[in-house]
Amino acid sequence: MLRSKIAGIGHYVPENVVTNDDLTKVMETSDEWIQERTGIQERRYGTKHKETTSTMGTAAAKIAIERAGIQKEDIDFIIFATLSPDYYFPGSGVLLQRELGITNTEIGALDIRNQCSGFIYGLSIADQFIKTGMYKNILLVGAEMHSMGLEFTTKGRNVTVIFGDGAGAVVLQPTENENQGVLTTKLHSDGTYAEKLAMITPGSHGGYHFDKMGIDMDFGWTDEQYGEIFMNHHQIDNNMIYPVMEGQFVFKLAVKKFPEVIMEALQTAGLEVGDIDMLIPHQANLRIAQFVQRTLKLSDDQVYNNIQKYGNTTAASIPIALCEAWEQGKIKEGDLVCLAAFGSGFTWGSALIRW
Repeated sequence: MLRSKIAGIGHYVPENVVTNDDLTKVMETSDEWIQERTGIQERRYGTKHKETTSTMGTAAAKIAIERAGIQKEDIDFIIFATLSPDYYFPGSGVLLQRELGITNTEIGALDIRNQCSGFIYGLSIADQFIKTGMYKNILLVGAEMHSMGLEFTTKGRNVTVIFGDGAGAVVLQPTENENQGVLTTKLHSDGTYAEKLAMITPGSHGGYHFDKMGIDMDFGWTDEQYGEIFMNHHQIDNNMIYPVMEGQFVFKLAVKKFPEVIMEALQTAGLEVGDIDMLIPHQANLRIAQFVQRTLKLSDDQVYNNIQKYGNTTAASIPIALCEAWEQGKIKEGDLVCLAAFGSGFTWGSALIRW
């Protein structure tokens, strides 16, 4: 039976380092305040007008392709996960294809908008394609350029201090080795509380969801402004075009769903927590990762975190961390690697991989 293995992996982060102290110049915050709540010390921002989500994804993809020992022309399918695409449409998958110079019409490109869990969802989709024999070299990319859409004011600090830019990529190939590859993936969603972590504008909702769910977003919109389909001056002038988040609500749900979905994957594979050699959680918040680690009784050597350096890069966070852990020799052949993510939607998922 065919399995899907990670044949090559790469990551890219911009050179521009933004420290917590740098953010104090544009908002009321402090290094102590940020580290206490998130564990973040610094993050990377792409260079505007020179770097984009797709160009960062391309940089990571080139490394993954080289490490897989294939040529870019060997790629037969592209999956691109992001919440910060270059354009509202088309998606970044075709832009990555163009950047790589493989505009071969035989290649398909799929874009995934599952925010923080996007890489896990993409991995699950790629796994199905590989196991059915449909594709042999799938390029899966997670990339984000959050810095272009954050509110750099005191009002926006609860969200802005968390996020950073970067990209990670893997090449997935088939293997008949029963002791290698993706063992299982688990995917979940619940849209009940979608607005607890969301970017409301621009969009075509016209206030529909607020009325239906009885939600008071306190934007101060008139009925006419609710009816606007996309971004308008009122929304721009009143800073309505930025992400909103109820941090405590998200935290409480995340620390519940993370362990659940990890245990679900282990049970399906007939394994136990002690079998995990490396857990790579989506880098949402160091406090969440530490809570999950304590809940599962994992040692520091069994969990890899890099949010301290990069902040939350959502769809890119797992492949960046996975790549770094592998480069540092923390993941070796035969190791059981667990990936897990939870985020906006809400969507969450996990994957078990025998390296």
